[in-house]
Amino acid sequence: MRRAVLLTVLFLLSLVITPVRAESFDGSELRVSGGVFRDEHGREVVLRGFNVSGTAKLAEHRGLPFASIADARKSATAMKQLTGANAVRFLLTWAWIEPQRGQIDHAYLDGVTAQLRAFTDQGIRVYLDFHQDLYSRYLFNKDSWYTGDGAPAWAASGYPKESCGLCFHWGQNMKNNNAVTAATYDFWHNRNGVLDSFVNAAGEALKHVKNALPANEFKLVVGVDPLNEPYAGKYDSGQTSQMWERDLLMPFYHRFRTEMDEAGWTSKPAFVEPLVFWNQNVDFFAEPGGLALVPSLGERFVFNAHFYDGKAQSGLLMPGKAGDGQYTQAFNTIRDRATALGTTSIVSEFGHPVSGNTSDKASSVLKAIYQGLDSTAPGARWWSAPRGSVISGSQWHWDTNYDRHRELMNDNPNKVKTEGDAMNDEHFSAVKLDASGNPVLTVERALVDRVYPQAVAGTTLAFTYEDRAYQTWQQIPLPNVRTLVGSAPFAVLVWDSNGGAAPTEVHLPASLRSPLVVSSASSTVEGGKLLLRGGTGRQFALITAPSGGNTAAAEAELRQWYRSW
Repeated sequence: MRRAVLLTVLFLLSLVITPVRAESFDGSELRVSGGVFRDEHGREVVLRGFNVSGTAKLAEHRGLPFASIADARKSATAMKQLTGANAVRFLLTWAWIEPQRGQIDHAYLDGVTAQLRAFTDQGIRVYLDFHQDLYSRYLFNKDSWYTGDGAPAWAASGYPKESCGLCFHWGQNMKNNNAVTAATYDFWHNRNGVLDSFVNAAGEALKHVKNALPANEFKLVVGVDPLNEPYAGKYDSGQTSQMWERDLLMPFYHRFRTEMDEAGWTSKPAFVEPLVFWNQNVDFFAEPGGLALVPSLGERFVFNAHFYDGKAQSGLLMPGKAGDGQYTQAFNTIRDRATALGTTSIVSEFGHPVSGNTSDKASSVLKAIYQGLDSTAPGARWWSAPRGSVISGSQWHWDTNYDRHRELMNDNPNKVKTEGDAMNDEHFSAVKLDASGNPVLTVERALVDRVYPQAVAGTTLAFTYEDRAYQTWQQIPLPNVRTLVGSAPFAVLVWDSNGGAAPTEVHLPASLRSPLVVSSASSTVEGGKLLLRGGTGRQFALITAPSGGNTAAAEAELRQWYRSW
């Protein structure tokens, strides 16, 4: 009788207990280990998503990315559904944290945390970014062509009238605007204690965010970028750009690291950026950097680079479109710098204008950038030299306010900016709202809704994804695999499996939600994820659209190929 009752209870429980799904593995905290991000299950994690900026660089909504929590939730849901993003870089600004010296605006930080939670509620990881551009908006006069963000008014007073002269891009202010260069120089030299104040304010912000987040959501906060796009302003006599990184920038990062620890962020890495000009591909703007004179960062830091193709954006220096492997060397340099510094890398900003006179290059540039993040070789050579890590990255940017702003530029009621990003005439947002108020992409979905390995149970050996969004750069040399794939998008992942209980998880874009999978590991599809489970040792997976080709012959070719390395 007791046995019968027990069986009945077990049967009833089986009806109500939710089976373990892939999402049950997603809430763990990340750390840097062995040159990659790893979760608590030992899986190698790749972070992909966008910068959540919106109005964070503007005064329109008091430095918050969204007008309301409802808007933030709508945006987070759309990001996950349209792109499969698993991480965002979330902006906040010193000017709004400490509008009066020594007075922290906790109401602003409540707004930051509430909007941040719209993303963690979706299971999207977050890393914070203390943002600045051109030091501060308060350096600029009301009729200026340009504006900035970052420091509060009290930290930007007493400087000469700003002027960039004949500047054709707002970034030229970093070197040509005397007010910007003087204020930035003074920041790094702690004139009137401004650097002290920034570090203290950042520490208070970090404490606030940690205390306001439930423990399970704080686990989804990956780390923090201490300062966006650092540059010297001016160099001291005899100082080089690399010496400035070593002698001024790196001590700041170590000090910020200590502040993170005191704020309860000990387990989170600092996402530290080198001199912003270090990998600029416009020669007259570039300066040596990349933390080359820094002996090591270690695993409590992440090497955090940006990448924009200045030549492509100029409209003059690169007349054509980006091609296969165009950025391979640039991204391999980022990989190499991270390795030399004893940590992993992330490209926390990249992108291209989606509107304007060079927007016709956007598809090719974005495809080439994602190719550089995914693999270490061009498509024409990938199959013969596929080895390499996948770099995490956050595209600039995700702004559901795009083309709907109402920003009084430099507080001038006669210069109301409504178009594009409403910041220095930029047009970068990958999303906007349609006439009905629904989020829609401004770029081809295939470019941003991509196959990528979110979590690899072991170590990634090689990965590639041919999205077919702009031309076809991948040339498959294996005839049966080539026939099986045909003209469909496809991805190939090769990894050394640790045989753990947590599966390898691969994001499936809308175009491949019912994929054909040829793999040495067992595979299942759960929603927008492909789950791969295999024993220890080298594994492979080909992911493509259903096909009438010879699957067995293609699998045999793949096995011979990956074993021949």
